[in-house]
Amino acid sequence: MESSEDDDDFPTHEWITPQSSINSIYQSHTEKGIRKVCSELLELKDAVENLSGNMQSKYLAFLRLSEEVIEMEQELMELQKHVSAQGILVQDLMSGVCRELEVWNKCNSEEPDSEEELSEINRLLHNDLEDPKITFLDTIDVLLAEHKVEEALLAIITEESKSPELHDLEGNPSADGSSYRLAFLKKKEMLVDQIVRIAEQPYICTAELRKAVSGLAKLGKSSLALKLMLNAYDSRLQKNIEAFLPSCSIYSETYTAILSQLVFSTISVATKESTLIVGDMSTYMNRIVQWAEDEIESFVHLVKENSPSPETAAALRSASVCTQASLSHCSILESQGLKFSKLIMVLLQPYIDEVLDMNFRRARRRIIDLTRNENVALMSSQLDSPLSVTTPSNIIFSSIGKKFMSIVEDILDKLTPMVVLHFGRTILNKLLQLFDKYVELLIKALPGPSEDDNLIEQRESEDYRAETDAEQLGLLGTAYTVALELLPMAVSKIITPQNENKEVGGGSSESISIVAVSSVEYKDWRRQLQHSLEKLRDHFCRQYVLTFIYSREGKARLDARMYLEGKGDDLFWDSDPLPSLPFQGMSYWGRKRYKRFYFHG
Repeated sequence: MESSEDDDDFPTHEWITPQSSINSIYQSHTEKGIRKVCSELLELKDAVENLSGNMQSKYLAFLRLSEEVIEMEQELMELQKHVSAQGILVQDLMSGVCRELEVWNKCNSEEPDSEEELSEINRLLHNDLEDPKITFLDTIDVLLAEHKVEEALLAIITEESKSPELHDLEGNPSADGSSYRLAFLKKKEMLVDQIVRIAEQPYICTAELRKAVSGLAKLGKSSLALKLMLNAYDSRLQKNIEAFLPSCSIYSETYTAILSQLVFSTISVATKESTLIVGDMSTYMNRIVQWAEDEIESFVHLVKENSPSPETAAALRSASVCTQASLSHCSILESQGLKFSKLIMVLLQPYIDEVLDMNFRRARRRIIDLTRNENVALMSSQLDSPLSVTTPSNIIFSSIGKKFMSIVEDILDKLTPMVVLHFGRTILNKLLQLFDKYVELLIKALPGPSEDDNLIEQRESEDYRAETDAEQLGLLGTAYTVALELLPMAVSKIITPQNENKEVGGGSSESISIVAVSSVEYKDWRRQLQHSLEKLRDHFCRQYVLTFIYSREGKARLDARMYLEGKGDDLFWDSDPLPSLPFQGMSYWGRKRYKRFYFHG
């Protein structure tokens, strides 16, 4: 079947379906979709053509309107000229009428016919006298319309100074209800509003800002001028801080110094500028102080918010640098009458206490792990001879002692003088706690008198144990060297007990709760170190004497006959018997260390 026309040439039978019916039933869905898309595209094309035509017609209408606006402006200018000419003509007419009236009054000595004529003459003369004031107000309108702020400001100040009725406008604005006075106040407020809009522009330069607020101060708006000045500097500070904040993670130890520089330099510059503009700052000092305190509180919040983890060394260094920089800047601001040292310490103290506490906790964890899973040689071959034991300078400083001192110095190196000055007692107390933990570690390294073999084997799998006399003496000598020489030497580099009354910045007159370490407290701290050493010495002597006297089975190894007869398994001497090696080392070491500590401080 080729087409529906061919079907008409043949007779129709019920069992034969026409080709047109087959096409309508089995027409491809794809063909229907394509036809639908084509129809939609045609509709879209028509819409685009209509839109293009509308845009073109609207553009042409816009051009016509622009031309009409230009023509209207020209007509307005001509109308203004015409009004000005008419005003001049009216003025000349009024002047002529006034002159005619004066001539008429001179020629006629008679009184006016009525009171109404007299009042009308006075009104005309009065309007003639007020003409300069009207001209002045019109001039101010023109200057404000042309945004000539400086000229308008100069004109208003001059007019206010030479016109008696405009004196003391701010003090008693409603004293005189004359129309000119009220109109003058209105023009003055318009000028103030225009200056405020200029000062509130976000990207105004320093010179323009200074000029604007200075104009407000000349108009008697010193309070408003100060407010705009402080708001402008606050906006600039926030922009500078937002630009710097992405770099805080890069400069994790010094970012606080940069933030401090931004904040305190802005406070200093704002105070100087306000003083130059306002003049006498006694009235407005409280407002500047309040603004500066708000900026300092925001600064401390930013320091805490962008600080590294409190237990890291970077956080300790960052907090120390922040304290040092902030207090140094506060001492500079005191020359301007601003005292913020006490405030900055009150705000920073909780943060610094937290950082110090977390860092010393991390140090204690490191000390606990010193002897775990380490095969360190605690003694040198020089300790095999008695001479080396009795010579402190030849004592080999063990690796455990070295690591302990490296932990201490790692903390002390991060501290600045201002942090030491204000937190010296706290630092000394925490160092004493570290040394106590170190002594506990050494006590655990010494074998106890009541430990059985199973317990010793179990502990040796975790911690290092000093079993021989040489190793035990090495640990003891290490502890004495650390407590009496190295640790005080490291502390004395940062703490000077002589400067008990040292003030912040070297010249601060503000009363700050400084907790500087005194000479008495420093000596007391060293005595406490000595007390910690006594625990280690007592433990060593106790366990050594008990081990020497009793065997592992609990039987006594010594009696008087051993020394009388010179016989015994554990008794070895030659023709010149000497005390045991530990006794010699302890005796000499103890005498020399005690003498140096108590007599030389």
